[in-house]
Amino acid sequence: MENHWIAAWGTAQQLAMAAEAGGGPEMPDEAPPEADLDTTPETVSAQTVRMVARSTVGGTAVRVALSNSFGHAPVRIGSAFLDGTQLTFSDHAEVVLPTGALLYSDPIDYTVSPQTDLTVSLYLPDEKVAPTVHEVGLRTAWLAPGDQTAEPNLRDATEFQSYLWLTGIDVLAPRGAATVIAFGDSLVDGMETTPGADAPWPSVLARRFAACRDLPPRAVVNMGISGNRVLRETDGMGASALARFDRDVLARPGASWIVLFEGGNDLIFGSLPGMPESEQATAADLIDGYRLLLTRAHLHGLRVIGCTLPPIGGSPVFTPEFEDARQQVNRWIRDSGEFDAVTDLDAALRDPAEPTKTRSELISDDGVHPNDSGHAAIAEAFDLELFRHA
Repeated sequence: MENHWIAAWGTAQQLAMAAEAGGGPEMPDEAPPEADLDTTPETVSAQTVRMVARSTVGGTAVRVALSNSFGHAPVRIGSAFLDGTQLTFSDHAEVVLPTGALLYSDPIDYTVSPQTDLTVSLYLPDEKVAPTVHEVGLRTAWLAPGDQTAEPNLRDATEFQSYLWLTGIDVLAPRGAATVIAFGDSLVDGMETTPGADAPWPSVLARRFAACRDLPPRAVVNMGISGNRVLRETDGMGASALARFDRDVLARPGASWIVLFEGGNDLIFGSLPGMPESEQATAADLIDGYRLLLTRAHLHGLRVIGCTLPPIGGSPVFTPEFEDARQQVNRWIRDSGEFDAVTDLDAALRDPAEPTKTRSELISDDGVHPNDSGHAAIAEAFDLELFRHA
């Protein structure tokens, strides 16, 4: 195989909610107030959006994917730049993103090294455009008046920490390069990690690959959504894993592996105050959902690495019923033989003295989300040999 396109960076887009709809029920995966993520622009009006994304592998050309997956109306992009180079779409500088559509820019010759930050600037010339977003961006982005896409320094810019319309960056990579899709909820997305530190475990895993000289290039694309569930959508937090699988996994070029790390929210959600019985999920329900994902992945030649669910003892949402279901699910993940491989993240994170809890040095104050050290421990738990052959 000659040089080929692979996904080098990406982010999963979330359901757009009408402004008058309000938020859904409070979830353990929702951003705490101190995360200051409520500055995500609700609309963009004749403004430039500038965002930074880190390519996890190198290549000789780049293309950018923009999506209006959950927008309420078509979106006009008046101008787009990548690091000072104008992007075109079928040789046009302006493009309209139809409702629900994903579009790629024309490729540009651009040498990218692994772990390189790329800056994408978009100008939205229309008024009050509702963005399709990825809420937990964890990188500083900017909103500035007028068309400043070609400007090296933005004037009168305000900061936020989300991605708007930008859903992927692909590179033309060398023979043998391939992509790992990290697919899951806030434990993939990086909730409670330090903003700007590139601390979520998919990023740490990508750095492990970049430092491993005897493996072919391996990109890692973070397709986590905080609050996400396998079986059902969660208002404002994203379509279910089953519903978004085609867009967030199969549509990513060069994908060879899926690391599936999701399911805790399915078991927790039904126990939240005010939740109807229809929102509850048993261990058997979750296993059925895993099997549906496995079947679809294998039909497309993708290998799936299953991850056991870590403990959340000590958190406000912990219950004995959750723990019983978690143990049932983890036994099935470890012992069923249905995954192509298993990484036991429960074993990597739990406290040997209190196995219903994560080790104190690896967990944030909420008792659910790993901190930076916890994400580093998750990344170290993966055997890189699992990813040798694409």
